[in-house]
Amino acid sequence: MSFFNKVLASVGIGAATVDTKLERDQVMPGEEIKGVVEIRGGNTEQKIDDIYLTVNTQYVKESDDHKMNVTATIDRIRLATAFTVSANERREIPFSFILPIDTPVSMGKTRVWVATGLDIKNAVDPADKDFLQVRPSKLMEAVLEAVSALGFRIREVECEQASYRLRQRLPFIQEFEFVPTSGAFRGRLDELELVYLPISAATADLHFQIDRKARGLGGFLAEALEMDESNIRISVSMDDIPVLTQKLQSIIQQYS
Repeated sequence: MSFFNKVLASVGIGAATVDTKLERDQVMPGEEIKGVVEIRGGNTEQKIDDIYLTVNTQYVKESDDHKMNVTATIDRIRLATAFTVSANERREIPFSFILPIDTPVSMGKTRVWVATGLDIKNAVDPADKDFLQVRPSKLMEAVLEAVSALGFRIREVECEQASYRLRQRLPFIQEFEFVPTSGAFRGRLDELELVYLPISAATADLHFQIDRKARGLGGFLAEALEMDESNIRISVSMDDIPVLTQKLQSIIQQYS
């Protein structure tokens, strides 16, 4: 019977299960996440080689003119070394970790989740998935509010494969696509794309792509040749927040 149970456990029937309980699911990049992993033994004793958490998201990757969704691991946290869980045993492992500052926020199509896995040799590894609501940091929120104050509305937010120019630790960037709906830039710009790259909790690089609206024959030719786009990079910090709207307005005006 014991051998039969082991065979079943190896294909996931009657095997150990895992359930992660987060203290809270709303968090900002750079904040601490706490919780407990609950492991319940199955019908037979099993050796757990490893137990880990991963923070994940998906991004769009292009290959041979085709787009595909790819899962990316933002962080991996090992919680325990090898141990044995007895049949029907219940064990809890508390954890805490800092959410990386370059974690994308939960806006638009972006989803972020914590996955918990048990590494069990010669068996199906049980896993658990818990979604996070990642809110913008104070600096990112100030940047988004400043762009909104200039009359722009967010049209789309999506994680995309990072170009060589924007590639940092992760293989993707989160892009915010805005359209002007009011204010001085309505009728002057088609869209504004923003990539927020945090340097620290208090500083970030902003990469803007400003797409000017075609005006006249020359404008239409420039648009056809993709000469109507300007790429701009600026650095901002928490000290800029009181004047952020004016700072962004001045920069965007130069290229609109």
